Amino acid sequence: MKELIEFLARSLVSKPDEVKVEEIPSGRQTVIELTVARGDIGKVIGKQGRTARALRSLLKVSATKQGKRAVLEIV
Repeated sequence: MKELIEFLARSLVSKPDEVKVEEIPSGRQTVIELTVARGDIGKVIGKQGRTARALRSLLKVSATKQGKRAVLEIV
């Protein structure tokens, strides 16, 4: 799951070297924290949050396929 979000985020941003993804287990679910450069936050969130919503949907599908739960937080 972490690798999927990292790949997608690096593909979206202008500074892929500054993309950091952390996987934090939290009880029954896993929290994925995505950190990008200040100038790239808009690209990751997208118009009206559409890109962020799509990233969250893909993460949810990937987690469900593995029998887990995951939440994406953009920091």
